[in-house]
Amino acid sequence: MERQEWGMELELAAEELKAVVNRLKRAQGQINGVINMIEEGRSCDEVVTQLAAASRALDRAGFAIIATGLQHCMADGSGEQSDLTQMRARLEKLFLSLA
Repeated sequence: MERQEWGMELELAAEELKAVVNRLKRAQGQINGVINMIEEGRSCDEVVTQLAAASRALDRAGFAIIATGLQHCMADGSGEQSDLTQMRARLEKLFLSLA
């Protein structure tokens, strides 16, 4: 299992991490498609539609990471109240960063 750090330590299960990586790869492909479309002079409608799809893929990857953090936090209900308050504040900040 690989450990990821971003303000709070989370251990992401291999399947959860794989799903996030797949979403990011999909977004990467969509962004490459947008670049190609712009270089080819495709219509604004087509470019914006593809760009919106890439944006949704990135948002979903972010939400998947946050949801995994919530799942791990809920499974480990042994924290003290101050730890839980701090964790809640960090998770709230992460959600808002994607809004």
